[in-house]
Amino acid sequence: MTAVVMRLPGVLRPYADGRSSVEVEADGVQTVGDVLARVEADHPALGRRLRDEQGAVRRHVNVYVDGADIRHSQQLETPVGPGAEIVVVPAVSGG
Repeated sequence: MTAVVMRLPGVLRPYADGRSSVEVEADGVQTVGDVLARVEADHPALGRRLRDEQGAVRRHVNVYVDGADIRHSQQLETPVGPGAEIVVVPAVSGG
């Protein structure tokens, strides 16, 4: 079965054993929320940096599925299929 790949920025890699990406088996995975739950099960510290206490994606974390921002789609209910690529990008701000 094809995996869903989550790409991580450098700032989050220490929470995923230094890896630039993590793979989640696509079997049973239907949404971004499903992927995040599996990632959090394997890497709890990473999960805490991606989602808040209510389980929502943190305000300063942007998540894209195959290039589309989930905030403009169905958020955690955004569908993912086998071979999907999820990219996590911390928001950049400044003055």
